[in-house]
Amino acid sequence: MSELCSLKNIIEAALLAADRPLSVEQLGKLFDERRRPSRDQVGKVLEDLAAEWEGRGIELKEIHSGYRFQIRQELAPWISRLWEERPSRYSRAFLETLALIAYRQPITRAEIEEIRGVSVSSSIMKTLQEREWVRVLGHREVPGRPALYGTTRKFLDQFNLRSLNELPPLAEIKTLGEPQIELTLVEGGLGKEDTVREQELPPSEEISAEPVPTPDEGLRKQ
Repeated sequence: MSELCSLKNIIEAALLAADRPLSVEQLGKLFDERRRPSRDQVGKVLEDLAAEWEGRGIELKEIHSGYRFQIRQELAPWISRLWEERPSRYSRAFLETLALIAYRQPITRAEIEEIRGVSVSSSIMKTLQEREWVRVLGHREVPGRPALYGTTRKFLDQFNLRSLNELPPLAEIKTLGEPQIELTLVEGGLGKEDTVREQELPPSEEISAEPVPTPDEGLRKQ
């Protein structure tokens, strides 16, 4: 077995066994310092693996926290039938709040309410923070010092994004027409670091925060 083939097998096995995405640095640390591959070598192996798994039921996906093997998105409707639990359901208010935070962060609760024209339920803000999709980034220096909210690394991993730059343009986002939207969400990585980008969101825009599902749970349970 050649050195390159051995390196590829180790990295492939590590990604299949891991319960979280792995970065290039983390993959490199699998090896002793004397035989540790370079970033370029690890990157080449990842490119080769992605090509080898192309067209199969499982893909190698790069997200914010690193790389992971996951079930292809288009297969999620079939794979999800392996489990009896019902998919999570989120209200229009929940999705609009999440979308506003994602597109206009850092943003205060009062600013969200001003754009939506209605108050934001405390339970919505609590759920967003409990799921670790949203966190307090700081406080605005105005009377009362309201909290500034932004998305987290877990938000990016959950919605299959490498960065906030991969969020769809507002013009491409579908209008929320139904009061209740069903989303199939499967836990991805558990990274704690956050990332922030401030972007203007016209108050007239109606938006939805329908995410790209990350159906990697099927692979983890097999």
